[in-house]
Amino acid sequence: MKILHRPPAVSDTERPVPRWATRLAYALPWLLLPSCLWRLPFAVHFEMGQVHDREMPDYWLSIPYVLTLGVLSEVIALLAIGLVRGWGEVAPRWIPFLGGKPIRPMAAVVPAVAGGLILTALFSSIPLGDGRRLTLFGVTENAAYVNEAWETLATICIAPLALWGPITLVLGLAYHHRRKVTKA
Repeated sequence: MKILHRPPAVSDTERPVPRWATRLAYALPWLLLPSCLWRLPFAVHFEMGQVHDREMPDYWLSIPYVLTLGVLSEVIALLAIGLVRGWGEVAPRWIPFLGGKPIRPMAAVVPAVAGGLILTALFSSIPLGDGRRLTLFGVTENAAYVNEAWETLATICIAPLALWGPITLVLGLAYHHRRKVTKA
């Protein structure tokens, strides 16, 4: 019995896709899934062992916000697969006005690189010690937890988010390298 399936053939691309890029693109949604699942209990005001003074938002706001954030994160991660598949080079036929037309390489590279840079800035931080870290938003305090078990679980679930930006950058640059026009 095979637990992992073989990735789909990549013969639908103009040029061969490196195996590492395909694996990375298909792994990205799975890397983000733990953080999406970690957020779900917060929607119904279960604080996952966190200790803080502020009040949770009302359900009418927290539930749609958390669900939308999770779904949007996964959809954006799934779009990275387009950087290694044919539908990232030729628009699928079901898309109105664009279906079947070639996608200009920069139309995929620019959003991938810009998105990768933004995600790297958003989800990267430099530990400063004493429970503080330097982020894009300045110096922030680490969340306090009722015990180390909750903190460890949070770290395991949230840490892969830091890879989202760099992986998107690498995939965008690999896509550009594969699709750039070589002058003979």
